[in-house]
Amino acid sequence: MAATTNPTVRRRRLGAELRRLRMASGMTSTEVAERLLVSQSKISHLENGNRAISPRDVRDLCALYAVTDQRIIDTLMERARASGRRGWWHRYGDLPHSVYIALESDAASLHTYAPMVIPALLQTPAYAQAVIGETIPLLTVEQAATCLKARLLRQHRIYDLACPLRLWAIVDESALRRVVGSRDIMREQLEHLNALSTEPHLTVQVLPHTAGAHSGLSGQFSILGFADSPDEGVVHLERFTSDLCLNKPSDVQHYSAVHSHLQEQALDPADSRDFTSDATKAYIDTVIQP
Repeated sequence: MAATTNPTVRRRRLGAELRRLRMASGMTSTEVAERLLVSQSKISHLENGNRAISPRDVRDLCALYAVTDQRIIDTLMERARASGRRGWWHRYGDLPHSVYIALESDAASLHTYAPMVIPALLQTPAYAQAVIGETIPLLTVEQAATCLKARLLRQHRIYDLACPLRLWAIVDESALRRVVGSRDIMREQLEHLNALSTEPHLTVQVLPHTAGAHSGLSGQFSILGFADSPDEGVVHLERFTSDLCLNKPSDVQHYSAVHSHLQEQALDPADSRDFTSDATKAYIDTVIQP
């Protein structure tokens, strides 16, 4: 079970913020290195997230860039301290899509489009087990069990009353119609989906087949937003054996526009619950009286 090997998400995001501050100051990385008596490669590695960033590094760089807002300095220093901490998922070894799990654990909001299956954070244990077992080949029984345990732990984000993840999911009708596991599992899953959709921090919309062609036909995507960086965002594209994370503002803007268009084409939340309830009836076995 090989995980994507990337710099830690927290280091990468902190490095990007330090790069932004440097560019705002008008300094080049070479000039910064000369002023701090370090190598230019160190500055490059810090900004790319390839090297651990200490609170002292942050303090020195902020002073050089004439950052005077103590709140910004304190936030960046705390992010530097946090970047060295290992996430809960590390205890489970090499998990698929671990880069995304790290992003999700830090996110304040998540806008996602799910064309084929119910989003992971909204899955029942039985449905999640079936999805993992049927879509990830070559897993041993032990590895599949580890993936399931990690997926269920991820769901704690939507049950965290102190800081719940704000989730907006657009689910294609195909995900409601595709039998994953069994009819009983599907019935339980759709009932669970409807129950969660009434939570104030969760929005679920169904995109029916009658919507026709739409901008989400290229596949699944997620947009993550972060409370400490409201102007930052990351688009995550899940691939079979790897992740693709896009953080260019133009990419985030493009996918945000796609999600907005899908919202307009999808049923509103109330009609989506009615639609899901109707879909659930297909999984309820009826007893024919003699």
